[in-house]
Amino acid sequence: MPPISSLLLATIFFSSFCQLLVTLATQTHNSCSYLSETLSKSPCPPFTSTPPFPFSLSPGCGHPSFHIKCSSPYSTISINNVSFALLKFELNSSSLTLSPLQPSTQLSSNCSSFHFLSVSNSNHSIDLSGSPFRISDGSCSRLSTLRSCSFPNLNCSHCHWECGLIKNPLKLLHGCGSTRSPPEQGCQADLLGYLDNFIFKMGFEVEWDEAQDSYFSSCNDCKSKNGVCGFNSSDPNKQFLCFQSKTTISPPWIHVDHPHRIAILTSIFTLTCIFLVISVLIIIFRSKRLKSGSIEEDPTTLFLHRHRSASLLPPVFTYEELESSTNKFDPKRKIGDGGFGSVYLGQLHDNRIVAVKYLHKTNQSAKALSTKFFCNEILILSSINHPNLVKLHGYCSDPRGLLLVYDYVPNGTLAEHLHGNCKTSLSWQVRLEIALQTALAMEYLHFSVVPPIVHRDITSSNIFVEKDMRIKVGDFGLSRLLSFPENSSSKSDFVWTGPQGTPGYLDPDYHRSFRLTEKSDVYSFGVVLLELISGQKAVDQRREKREMALADMVVSKIQMGLLHQVVDPVLLIDGEAMDGVDAVAELAFRCVAEDKDDRPDAREIVEELKRIRSRTRVLRVSYSNGSSA
Repeated sequence: MPPISSLLLATIFFSSFCQLLVTLATQTHNSCSYLSETLSKSPCPPFTSTPPFPFSLSPGCGHPSFHIKCSSPYSTISINNVSFALLKFELNSSSLTLSPLQPSTQLSSNCSSFHFLSVSNSNHSIDLSGSPFRISDGSCSRLSTLRSCSFPNLNCSHCHWECGLIKNPLKLLHGCGSTRSPPEQGCQADLLGYLDNFIFKMGFEVEWDEAQDSYFSSCNDCKSKNGVCGFNSSDPNKQFLCFQSKTTISPPWIHVDHPHRIAILTSIFTLTCIFLVISVLIIIFRSKRLKSGSIEEDPTTLFLHRHRSASLLPPVFTYEELESSTNKFDPKRKIGDGGFGSVYLGQLHDNRIVAVKYLHKTNQSAKALSTKFFCNEILILSSINHPNLVKLHGYCSDPRGLLLVYDYVPNGTLAEHLHGNCKTSLSWQVRLEIALQTALAMEYLHFSVVPPIVHRDITSSNIFVEKDMRIKVGDFGLSRLLSFPENSSSKSDFVWTGPQGTPGYLDPDYHRSFRLTEKSDVYSFGVVLLELISGQKAVDQRREKREMALADMVVSKIQMGLLHQVVDPVLLIDGEAMDGVDAVAELAFRCVAEDKDDRPDAREIVEELKRIRSRTRVLRVSYSNGSSA
């Protein structure tokens, strides 16, 4: 804001001369905004109000590739001459969940009767090439883990497409590549039917990159000039247009009977223009100077402030502060590396030792994923407080990088203690305490936080061990709030979301149904219990195929009464621990039950582990007394 004196002087000057010179009558009309407001009065799901740019309802408006048609229950969008239903869109995001419109008549085929085989007449795959859209990594990842339990009775020489699809479901979505991930959980008895359900009911996610599309930058410039974004629909290249307000100037005739009135009016008009230019320059100069003295918030920071009061967010660090604390992210200070980022040891100006996570953003796709992880971690950790959960000390959102500042837990992770090169011999008492503390953290997230939080990635690599062998659960980048609309009539206790997590720990029920509940964390915790009992990894490709997943292997041994074959040899030596091992194995068996309804909740798990700990202590005292006698 300019100083009051400048504004007052400008107001007095213009009010005196504008009455003598000209009367402005401004009429604004814009066909795009008018049509959009008119059309948006009809239902246009998933939008609850006028669809924002880049979407448009009328020709020549918005982005040429984002033209939608309002209908019920889903609006539609056409990509490469194929119509899709818009299943989901979140404001301020750059992704959509789409589903191809089911054809009114199916193509006759002896190979299959599924709808998705009629989506394209050429190679059957859904191809978004040449459009701003790309298939999201999540949808590709979902398909990459699918496999058929058995090969159906098909003539592959005639039904080569169906056979190829069963062998590699990634072919369904063009652009997902051909590299398949090892199957995470189970197989599909009817793979083609599952794909049909996946495409038409659940939908697949597509993304677009605003930074790579000139329409978005042009639209930002247009909006800054109070214009409305559109394009030349008659131009084959769909050239961008900015529709401006139309202003008409109607100067009245000033009846002044003076021989030099034209010269006087010209002089007054010239002086007014000079004053106007000087005033504008002063305002611009002062505005820039004021802006330079303040922190200009980037889109990530604005997003955080929209979802959480600034007073509740953790402190903000500058990039220079964290760069200095890690000695310019010295590779010698790197203490961890994961899929989302690298972790460095840092020392702040107040001599606090912290862990600084630098999120990867090597390309646009990784940048979008890192930003989502970054915001999720901040919003979750700023709302919780528990001694067995990592504490977030601050963050930095900078064009040069996204950084998170955590407690430094100096004794590594549980995975390193159980499976690492410096593997340590953890006693049964220590393992039981680690299990109980992890369960207490999970109980807090599920029962003490409103709405409940599902961690979605409880693994031995995300359980950090302190010097006194107490633990903290960390890495909340995949966590989700189990929140539902207040006006929802549904009484369900789950949210629909694409499966995400670490292979070996991923809940098979969630993997199949897309229904995320607290019991998904219980399954992951059950796998951690099996690691504590066996000392083996959750997934080990050196084991036989049917025993590659630890849960599959141990459950099979328990069912055959052969638990001792998978118990860590360190625990077998300690004979007095085996009673507790058997009890924890039974609890783990319940946690990894195939049906989520058969699993205990976090509160039951805590009570059971406390009971096992108490009984173990009694047995140890008895054993000690017997030995001394």
